Amino acid sequence: MFLVSVSFAQEKEPTFEKQNDLVKATYYHENGMVKEVGFFKDDKLHDKWVSYDKEGRIKVVAIYDNGKKEGKWYLVGEESVKEVTYKSNKVIKVQEVDESTLSFI
Repeated sequence: MFLVSVSFAQEKEPTFEKQNDLVKATYYHENGMVKEVGFFKDDKLHDKWVSYDKEGRIKVVAIYDNGKKEGKWYLVGEESVKEVTYKSNKVIKVQEVDESTLSFI
């Protein structure tokens, strides 16, 4: 008699936590590491959203205002960090910045 054991990676379900008039959402990679954390207001993306790679490194810091891209976003690449400034969903400015700019997170 042979016993065969098969296991499958179970994806961690997103979590949602009410915080005053916002809902904090946390999504996970298949490996269980946090993929994305941010807020919803009235079912729209709102306030700061941070995306991470599978190893937990920051990839994107984004700001939304009632579903619209707003303010300074940071896109982290292998060798550089781009700061993209949005106003009402439109790109106003793009520049490369020092990685230490992300220390506020």
